[in-house]
Amino acid sequence: VQLQASGGGLVQAGGSLRLTCAASGHTFSRFDMGWFRQAPGKERELVASISWYGDSAYYADSIKGRATISRDNAKNTVDLQMNSLTPEDTAVYYCAVRTPGTPRYDYWGQGTQVTVSS
Repeated sequence: VQLQASGGGLVQAGGSLRLTCAASGHTFSRFDMGWFRQAPGKERELVASISWYGDSAYYADSIKGRATISRDNAKNTVDLQMNSLTPEDTAVYYCAVRTPGTPRYDYWGQGTQVTVSS
C-alpha cells in the first residue's frame, strides 16, 4: 500500500485545514485507517482513526470535537478535517493503514506539515 498525505500548511490559530490521504496499491476499502501526528520532541500519537466501512471513528481527546475523519472508498482517500486549530496542533501529520486483526499500523505515508501560528 502506498499512501500520500497532503493538505498541510501554515494557518493562524482558530483556522481550519483539511488533510487528505490518498492510497494506492491495494484494496484500500478493507483496511481501518488512522491519522497520527508527531510534534518536535514528542511521541507520535494517534489522533483519529476510522473503520474500513466508515461507520466507526475514534478521536484522541486532544482533537475531539474539533476534527472529523472521513473516507471515500471509491476514491481511495481518507480525510481529516480540523477546525479551531491551536499552536499545540503543530506537527507532522501521517496517515497509516492498520494491519487487520492487530492494533498495529504497519503502512505509513510520508507526512504533511501542519503549522499553526498564534
